[in-house]
Amino acid sequence: MEHASAVATLDAHGTVTGWSEGARRLTGYPAEEVVGRDARELLARDVPPAALSGLAGTALLRHRDGSTVTLRLRGAPLLGAAGTPDGYAVTVEPSAERTLRLTGETFQQASVSMSVHDTRQRYLRVNDTARRMLGLPAKDLIGRRLPEIMDEVDANGSGFMRHLREVVDTGRPARYETSTPASSRLGEHAWTIEMWPVRDASDEVAAVAVAGFESTEQHRARQRLALLNEAAAGIGTSLDVVRTAEELIEFLVPSLADFASVDLLDWVLGAEEPFAVPAEAVELRRVAHGTTTEGFPRASVHLGEIDTYPPYSAPARALREGRAVLTGPGDPDFDRWMRVRNEQAPHNRSYRERVRSTLAVPLMARGTTLGVAVAARAAPQPPHVPDDTALLEELASRAAVCIDNARRFARERSTALTLQRSLLPKGLPGQAAVEVAHRYLPSVSAAGIGGDWYDVIPLSGSRVALVVGDVVGHGIPSTATMGRLCTAVRTLADVDLPPDELLTHLDDLVGHLAAGDSDDEAAELGATCLYAVYDPTSRRLALASAGHPAPAVVLPDGTTRLVPLAAGPPLGVGGLPFEATEVELPEGSVVALYTDGLVEDRDRDVDHATAELCRALTAPANSLDALCDTVLKAVMPEEPSDDVALLLVRTRALGTDRIRTWDVLPDPAHVAATRRSVTEQLTQWGLDEGAFVTELVVSELVTNAIRYGEPPIRLRLIRDSALICEVSDGSATSPHLRRANAYDEGGRGLLLVAQLTERWGSRQTGTGKTIWAEQPLPADPWRPLPADL
Repeated sequence: MEHASAVATLDAHGTVTGWSEGARRLTGYPAEEVVGRDARELLARDVPPAALSGLAGTALLRHRDGSTVTLRLRGAPLLGAAGTPDGYAVTVEPSAERTLRLTGETFQQASVSMSVHDTRQRYLRVNDTARRMLGLPAKDLIGRRLPEIMDEVDANGSGFMRHLREVVDTGRPARYETSTPASSRLGEHAWTIEMWPVRDASDEVAAVAVAGFESTEQHRARQRLALLNEAAAGIGTSLDVVRTAEELIEFLVPSLADFASVDLLDWVLGAEEPFAVPAEAVELRRVAHGTTTEGFPRASVHLGEIDTYPPYSAPARALREGRAVLTGPGDPDFDRWMRVRNEQAPHNRSYRERVRSTLAVPLMARGTTLGVAVAARAAPQPPHVPDDTALLEELASRAAVCIDNARRFARERSTALTLQRSLLPKGLPGQAAVEVAHRYLPSVSAAGIGGDWYDVIPLSGSRVALVVGDVVGHGIPSTATMGRLCTAVRTLADVDLPPDELLTHLDDLVGHLAAGDSDDEAAELGATCLYAVYDPTSRRLALASAGHPAPAVVLPDGTTRLVPLAAGPPLGVGGLPFEATEVELPEGSVVALYTDGLVEDRDRDVDHATAELCRALTAPANSLDALCDTVLKAVMPEEPSDDVALLLVRTRALGTDRIRTWDVLPDPAHVAATRRSVTEQLTQWGLDEGAFVTELVVSELVTNAIRYGEPPIRLRLIRDSALICEVSDGSATSPHLRRANAYDEGGRGLLLVAQLTERWGSRQTGTGKTIWAEQPLPADPWRPLPADL
């Protein structure tokens, strides 16, 4: 036995009677633990003692540490004095012993975690790397299952057990990846786990071998890459500075920090120009912060408040130096900063004492410093590492660009909104023809301010023009184009063109704008416009549309309908004529003119929204202003993607007691009689004080119509907010004001009219032209008429 590498002797009953040193090395059992025991206790499979003499080839031996070892054996009987078997000798060939010894040493010394489990998931053998990872000696592992070792089995432990069972059940190898967080018992690690079945001589699965290859660095790299990919889609989803900062916090906590904050220089949130970071203390405004640490106290700085950082603090250093600053306990500047913080907010002292590291990264975009992002880790989390610094710098760089974009958008939006409101009418003039209420609501979407506008323009003869339009596009170019069109409409309205002709001229203007200003995207795309003229003397509304929604009308009896009109092409498209529509409205009708932002949206049906508008217009309201609010609340989307302009007008009518008309014969001899008739009418209206001026105006206009015009000639006086004198004739030739020479006998009539009246003008009609002049009333134009009228 001393010269054999591995020899064991057994008696006839299978009890071990001898155990060599080689057998101890192979099995791990010393002789004192084996001699006297049944040999079958050492075998992995039941073998009758009598069969030991015939062993040749391989056998499964149970090692002292619980693992199973395959051996090459030879068995021979030991004969007694009578020649009968008195026992058996079992030897292991030296070559097999050396191979097994080397294999066992390799298993123990492997740098990867290796273990063997039986079919019930119990540890049979573990190497040194696996024991160090689990933090337990082999004697505390062998024969136990993972849930018995760990206090609790998390998702990773459950997955480990599940894969072990699958390998036993299916006999197929398995490979998967798993990780544990820094707060777990094993710490922050990641592994690639490989499992394969160990089969016995009958090809049955007798155990499962497990190898764990640590892949923590690769796992962290994949996590960082995944986080950056998510950040690319998750940061900057809206053009809002505060929301962008909040999105950055959502990515920092808990992935990179227990507490994180975003502080911005105050000018970023306003309209000021950028300025240099001061060399001393820095004042920053807190816009976002977040934490997941248990028991984290309330923030020292509330959202929206300004905090002052001393020059030695990490945020101030990061801003001043333009780089990330990683600091923690032991750094004199950090300890000094924490002492100051504890004095300012002692309620947070317990948390600050647990801080392991603080990482401050400047938010810089396009060479401009906007603020700083701060990430802090507290025990039991490990401090930040250089890889965390690189990751936070990348996240901060992306967030800074998004914040700068949001800042620029907010500034442009503010500029566009200021320009828009300056171009819209401040206060619409009082009209005898209509009562007016209006609303303009800018878009809250990322597209920016649009080019919606409305206007109410007084016309001659107490008429009024109602305008609503929408320039396609957003931003300052769209608003500037809107201003051009608004001015053009007022200019064309002053010429007193019919609605269809006015839109034709406006269409030409938009075409010229597009051709002459190629950078003006809004002009290239065109605009829509609705132009309407209401005449209170006839109660007729004439209107034409250039690609604009039809207005809604609420009659005095409560019925609502859309005005049927032929919608022409948008302005700037050209090619098709515009058609005018004329409707008669009862006094007290409400006409709603609006832009498409009120009824159109990505998720809305236009017809359904228009029906809601018609229903909302019938809601009881104390005034048109109140009705405007009711309509917007009922119809407008919660977050409109486009601007909304709403113009409500309630029609009035001028009765016959305020209008007087005369047919004038084309004979100069009848001018005096016409003057007397006008004087009598002014007396009835109580306007004797201005009778002399009115007589002169009537005399000049009627004389000119007789001399230069064509029949029929008609004179009309209108008592409105002003006294209006109109003379119509059948000639289309318009008069022109000129300065007469010293020796000219004529040419001073219109000059006299212009000097005596507040304003005058002419307009084309379907049968000729009308020359009109307005005089201010000497008293309140709305005072009651004399009782005898």
